Amino acid sequence: MTILERAKEARKASFTLATLSSEIKNRALEAMASALESNKDDIIRANQEDYERSVKENLAGPLLKRLKFDSEKISQVIEGVRSLISMPDPVGETLMATQLEPGLELYRISCPIGVTGIIFESRPDALVQISSLCLKSGNALLLKGGSEASETNRILTRIINESTVAAGLPYGWIQLVQTRDDVNEMFSMNEYIDLLIPRGSNAFVKYIMEHSSIPVLGHSDGICHIYIHEDADTAMVIPIVVDSKTQYVAACNTVETLLVHQDIASRVLPGLKKALEEQKVDLVGCDRCREIIDIVPATEIDWATEYVDYKLSIKIVNSLDEAIEHINYYGSGHTDAILTEAKKTASVFMSRVDASSVLWNCSTRFSDGFRYGFGAEIGISTSKIHARGPVGMEGLMIYKYKLLGSGQLVSQFSSGEKKFTHESLDDKCPL
Repeated sequence: MTILERAKEARKASFTLATLSSEIKNRALEAMASALESNKDDIIRANQEDYERSVKENLAGPLLKRLKFDSEKISQVIEGVRSLISMPDPVGETLMATQLEPGLELYRISCPIGVTGIIFESRPDALVQISSLCLKSGNALLLKGGSEASETNRILTRIINESTVAAGLPYGWIQLVQTRDDVNEMFSMNEYIDLLIPRGSNAFVKYIMEHSSIPVLGHSDGICHIYIHEDADTAMVIPIVVDSKTQYVAACNTVETLLVHQDIASRVLPGLKKALEEQKVDLVGCDRCREIIDIVPATEIDWATEYVDYKLSIKIVNSLDEAIEHINYYGSGHTDAILTEAKKTASVFMSRVDASSVLWNCSTRFSDGFRYGFGAEIGISTSKIHARGPVGMEGLMIYKYKLLGSGQLVSQFSSGEKKFTHESLDDKCPL
């Protein structure tokens, strides 16, 4: 089947999927979870084949970490799928209700976007998260994973497709795109694809935006920061920084740059160096930092690099203002945190730092759809459009207006015979 045929199938399926009941969608989610459980051994074998091939092809370390899909990760994604079952159906919610005049009522109603084209690399768990969120939110999808995970993606798509169609979903609602040429062809399919969601580098997202007129929800680099203010609780500094860097080093919400106020640097840097090096983290730092601890010099490139690896850059700053300026200049708008005891200082930081998630006294690893209670996530958007930060089901929704009348004519209002009341209603849309 060609990519055009797949896109047409997805478009056709999207119209049915958008109108399915919560009962059918939840039944399909349970069928998906059960099928993943019963086929766990086959999934692991396929992933091992991908992993061994990628090792031989010298795939970069961070991508290898993301590629691995073992029993623990499969159990986690199954838990994520099942968590969506208990969540409210996002389709058909009344977002606004207004009486234009008695007997003429306007409602804004949530509805699926339609067909999403999602391009991601390496992570098979992302395929399961994406498909489950699209299912619950009533969106069809075209998926293009990285070639390094080809066997894993193929078996996952087959399992998800077969189990959910048997449970009542329309055939063609999930399609796996195979080649890079197919992806380039997708960029011109405005007639069939409503939204593109790339998960990759800033350059990759920019390339898609330049080569497609389809709306793009960018999920790009995670150049995340932690700023340690002068009054930070030193007892929490090491645990938070270590967790942010090493809990899962290949994630986009791991900290990449540590900014330390000059008045606390000598107290926290030696302990941080010891704790991080025990976790095999390579440290680079500014000249002032290197006067306190023995580490490799940082370059200008380091401040703008997403390592997703066991490496961390450290810079000493003179003030909160300097920290914020550094973050807004070098950061990617992903996730940034401050460690401070002062609520006012935290408030200034969280107001002025331009990021999709700003955190106070906790690990950057909390910036995640599952941890935020969204069930799972499509990814973390650094765009400033309808969805920002961890994108759950709400990021896959749009709305339509329903106007319920009783014979009204515009001429009645333009002539002055009738007047608009524009009164807010508390009612849900009856249709």
